[in-house]
Parts: sequence; C-alpha cells; structure tokens
Amino acid sequence: MRRTDPEDHGPVRYGPPLPGDGLPVLPELAAVLAAAAGRAEAQPVGGAPALLEAACGYWTRRGLLTVPDQVASGPGAPALLLALTAALASDGADILVPRPCAAWWAPYARVLGRPTFHVPTPAESGGVPDPYALLETVRRVRTEGGDPRLLVLSVADDPTATVAPPELLHETVEVATAEGLHLVSDETWRDTLHQPHGTVLLSPAEMRPDRVTVVTDLAGSLLPPGWPAAVARFPATRTGLHLHARVLDILTALGARVAAPVAAAAGYALDEPAPVTERREATVRLHARAAAAAHAALLAAGALVRPPQAGRHLYADLGPLRERLAAQGVGDAQELEDLLTARLGMPAPGGHRFGDDLGALRVRLATGPLLGGTDEERAECLTSPVPLELPHVQRALISLTTVLDELRDDAQ
Repeated sequence: MRRTDPEDHGPVRYGPPLPGDGLPVLPELAAVLAAAAGRAEAQPVGGAPALLEAACGYWTRRGLLTVPDQVASGPGAPALLLALTAALASDGADILVPRPCAAWWAPYARVLGRPTFHVPTPAESGGVPDPYALLETVRRVRTEGGDPRLLVLSVADDPTATVAPPELLHETVEVATAEGLHLVSDETWRDTLHQPHGTVLLSPAEMRPDRVTVVTDLAGSLLPPGWPAAVARFPATRTGLHLHARVLDILTALGARVAAPVAAAAGYALDEPAPVTERREATVRLHARAAAAAHAALLAAGALVRPPQAGRHLYADLGPLRERLAAQGVGDAQELEDLLTARLGMPAPGGHRFGDDLGALRVRLATGPLLGGTDEERAECLTSPVPLELPHVQRALISLTTVLDELRDDAQ
C-alpha cells in the first residue's frame, strides 16, 4: 500500500503573498523596462538569447562556467521549480526538503500529487539537511515503498536567513549523490550576505556539477518583487541536457514565458552594471542593519534565533515564552502568527508555513516593514548614513521591542 508522509499535518492555511522590501525602483532598471514596454513580439519559452547570455555571465563570474544550452528562464522561481519537479518526480518519485524550508517549495509537489518529506537541519544553520538525518530519511522512505529522487535545498536560506557552512554542505551533497538524488539548489539570496567578506558561501553545483540544478529568482534580489523572472542552470551532462529539454516542454505547456519588458530588465540586471551592484550592496547593508537590531530585540525578549547572515528575514523560536503565550490563548504557530501580526501590524507567518511542526512556537519576521510604510520613508532609509536613527525606523523598532518585552515580562 502506498504510504503518505507521516510528517504531513494536513492543509495549511496560507495567507496573502508577503510584500517585498518596498524600496524605490532603480531608475536605470525602470528605464530599461520602459524602453521595452512597446515590444509586441513574444519571448521564446526558456528565454531569448540575450537573457540566456546574461545568465551565463552571471554564473561564470561566480565560478560556474555556463553556456546558453544549460540555461532556462521562467516567470519566477515557482514556475521553474514546478517544471523541475514535474520533470524529475511526476512519475512516482518523492521529494525531500529541509525543515524548515521556503513556504512555496512543498505546494508545487502537492500540485503534482507527490508527498514531501521534511529532513531536519542542524542547529547552526537552515536550508541544508543534516547529512545523517538525510541518509536516515532516504532509507526510511525506501523501506516504506517510496522512491526519493529529488532534494531541494538552499545555501543562503529563506526562512532562517542563515548560510550553510561549506563542510556541512559537502557532507550533505555527498550523501545525496551517493543515494542517487538530484539536487535543486535555490540560490535566490546568495548575493545578499550581510558580511560578504566574513561569510563563505559555496554552491553545491561547485561540488557536484553533474547532479545539481541551480535556480535563482531575480525578483526581490536583482529586480523589484513585482517583476517575475528567474533563471535555472542545468548540469552540462547528457542527463542535464535531457532535463533541460523536459523542463522546456513543461514550460511550453504552461505558457510560462518571461514578459518581454521584464526579460530586458532581467538581462540588464544579470550583466551587473555599476548601478545594479551599487544598489544591491546598499540594500543588503540596510537590511543587515535592520536584521541585527531585530535580532537583538528577540534575544533580549528570551527568544531563540540564529544570527541573520543573508536575506531579509529572521526566524525566531518563542518556545521559552510558551507559558505566557498559553495564557493568551496561543498554543501553536498559527495562533502565534495571529497574535504577533495583530500586535506588530506587520506579517509574522508562523513556522508551520515553512514545514515546521504546528505545535512549535516559531515565526518568521521580515526586515522590510521596519523600514517604513511609504515610498518616501523607504527611500530615505536607502540614502541615510544612519537609517536606524530615522524617526520612522526608530518607531518601528520600539514597537517591536515593546511587544516582545511585554511577552518576556509577563512570562517572568
């Protein structure tokens, strides 16, 4: 009898999409988009040559030599992950993901009728499964009649904002490849390291280029969140070429093309001219400062939270405050989400959205809402040498600290 994922807690109530950081659009990107807005021709499925060449340059500068035949583009990473999952696992294979993981990974497996098996991550970082837990999970699934074939991971992780140490990544990749798994590496946030000179980030494609497909979502990292575009890099092997062709077939069936104006902006951003890199660096510095302040507030309140290393989020465990939260009717992650969202006036999705146990009192907080509620306030943050001292940022941080301190004091 076909088994189901024993860690599946049933349907999860998903809220509306979370907003991006709301920072003003880079003028040069806006100009490229506007110049291409009148184009009537449809973009080819998988991307036009200019976009593919730009993606090749992007990866080659990061030590992954790439040619256009290895690249495909799509209207966002979800479309590419859906196509990859369908290509690799639609014939009865099972999918493995870390616990916790990005909220949008598992739903695409469920669309295809495939269960996802969550593998615990080590204490020091998220995004990459513990190698021993991975091996145990693979063998357990096979014993139960399953066929694990795909592992999705992320070295610069959403939701935990951590970066997997190279030695951990190496061990996990070795286990995965020894067990015959294909790896999909979500590297959307690899260019958002808070301390780029003090954090070592390696792609699993550098370790096993024959078994790893890399996916990078440009919307949110290089492009504004509302401009959907993503690129995938496939292994330069016969299997990789077959997977590339299969993914193009699926994207064609879905009609999943990048809009011509967005494709032009994506190509410009992937070439990484000075305005793009300068804006990216300024944005990373801004979110890193906000994340450090929020991290300090969470620790002071008694929460458990890893130091943020990349991206625009923090992932906090409020388990130490369980007694006080229970007195307020909070006994699981959904109730914690409801409480903090109401009190903070900002989205605070619970850990159950990211594959964590519903009973665990974990929550992801974003740094974007701390930077202001209007375009003017967010633009001021970007240009200020001391953004955390701006009045509207101070108010947001004081509000966060106050809400957390109330939970801590009441618990004591």
